[in-house]
Amino acid sequence: MVDQPTNLDAHRGMAAQKATDLRRLRAEVEADQEALRTRQAALEDLLAAAPASDWHEAVEKARYLLGLFARSLDASDQRRRKLIDRVLADFDHLLDNSTRE
Repeated sequence: MVDQPTNLDAHRGMAAQKATDLRRLRAEVEADQEALRTRQAALEDLLAAAPASDWHEAVEKARYLLGLFARSLDASDQRRRKLIDRVLADFDHLLDNSTRE
């Protein structure tokens, strides 16, 4: 009996090895994307489960939604991206001031 398994990839041509590597990589990417969709759905369920108990929670929900919106924008729509960035900066500024008071 052999202790080490035989590497069958080494006995095939480069094109076949490349095709196998691409299939494996695609399968890994698809599995990662499915896991991400599952985690995203769980997060969205949690965010929608109850109203925010304070401004910090409300801001976190708004940040998430603005992030989704920003990722869906065309790269050419710089005006909306700038507006989203400024709203997020406003959140930081207002929350920072509210913790000092």
